[in-house]
Amino acid sequence: MAGRARGGAPRRCPSCGANVIKQLVGDRVALKVVADVTPLTPEQQAEVRGPNRLIWCLRPSSGYAPDRLFWVEPWHPPDCRTGAHVADHLCPPAAPTTLF
Repeated sequence: MAGRARGGAPRRCPSCGANVIKQLVGDRVALKVVADVTPLTPEQQAEVRGPNRLIWCLRPSSGYAPDRLFWVEPWHPPDCRTGAHVADHLCPPAAPTTLF
């Protein structure tokens, strides 16, 4: 999944207002990724990783290119020095509201 990357400017989630990065990632088939911009430690990565949540390596921009997301594959070191590791964005659950 580490191929082309389009977009990548940090912006705000329209639902919860968190800072996120949106980007199309992929070589043959583009995957629309919305990831948090908060870096994770290796322990936090193991905690949040799941079957429906991926970890991404956010590599800083060089020159005129924007920041780029790369999928953290099984052989990718959890403490790599290339970029910060971030997770797919999940909005926090909304506070319950009652009508009565």
